[in-house]
Amino acid sequence: MTPVAAASAASGRHALSLKKPHRLLTRLTPLLLVLAGCSKEAPAPEPVRPVLWVEVTGLNQESLGRFAGNIQARYESTLGFRVPGRIARRAVDVGSEVQKDQLLATLDPTDQQNQLRSNQGDLARVQAQFINAQANARRQQELFDRGVGAQAGLDIAQTDLKTAQASLDQAKAAVSQAQDQLGYSELRADHAAVVNEWKVEAGQVVTAGQEVVVLARPDVKEAVIDLPAALAESLPAGVQFQVQSQLDPTIATTGSLRELEPQPDSATRTRRARLTLAQTPPGLRLGTAISVTLSSRIEQRLELPATAIQEVDGKSRIWLIDSQAQTVNPRDVTVLSRSNDTVVLSSGVQVGERVVRAGVNSLKPGQKIKLDEASR
Repeated sequence: MTPVAAASAASGRHALSLKKPHRLLTRLTPLLLVLAGCSKEAPAPEPVRPVLWVEVTGLNQESLGRFAGNIQARYESTLGFRVPGRIARRAVDVGSEVQKDQLLATLDPTDQQNQLRSNQGDLARVQAQFINAQANARRQQELFDRGVGAQAGLDIAQTDLKTAQASLDQAKAAVSQAQDQLGYSELRADHAAVVNEWKVEAGQVVTAGQEVVVLARPDVKEAVIDLPAALAESLPAGVQFQVQSQLDPTIATTGSLRELEPQPDSATRTRRARLTLAQTPPGLRLGTAISVTLSSRIEQRLELPATAIQEVDGKSRIWLIDSQAQTVNPRDVTVLSRSNDTVVLSSGVQVGERVVRAGVNSLKPGQKIKLDEASR
């Protein structure tokens, strides 16, 4: 081989040796890229967010307010003495149960006793005059029958007898009246009742007919409350009253309006309402403090916590929970009214659907969530 040919052959082998590493690098490049991609961390999945939720409930009753009151007797009677005098003593205290004809109080009976003695003396005197007139009339009748007496004498004797008889009847009536006056110095219950109030104290001088004591019949009770004049004038026809004991709310019943005072109180601007109770639990005794809640039936409305509403571009929305997919999505609703803690909706959601009730401003459509069952 000539020197030129040898040099050409050497250069060809050198070129071939350079092409083989290039082809190997070209084949390994995709594999290296895959391995490089596998060496990077995969993006973390979006975390599941626990949410507080509430179930939509229907509102069929509208609350008109809660008012304090007490239990009173429907029938009360105020008693007083039928004669004037000074009260000697009170026989019973407020709250005592009394029976018919039981002694309640007495007056100092000195004046009535003196009047009775005076009338009894008059009666004795008149009785003596009547006996004399009776005897004189009998003698005049005997003399006239024997023909020795005059008709004029008999007529006078009979007239005196009639006058004495009239005086006797009058004296007897005066004694009876004095006995009644003495009996009136004792004040007695006219029916079985509970002493509700004393208006006088022992030693006080009272006039005839002055109010002394108030008796309440415990068999028929009713609830008494004071309503604002504006509310009393606009009470719905079907208003309902829920009556509860303030000390024990488990003691409860319902009531219906029996009487509403026509004029409001000048000082408080309230009108007194008296309620007939459907039942009278033993715990509702006379004087028991009660709470009365007024409500009326309305068309069904939907109520949610105020924190469940999100305001976006002047629209109100809620975040509805898909229990199957465990996701949330927004929905527009119509708010009918608001208060500090709740809102009332007229449309946009159904009774029984689940709604997020807190943290609505940080939710995204389709976001995975986890229901916090303890928050229901």
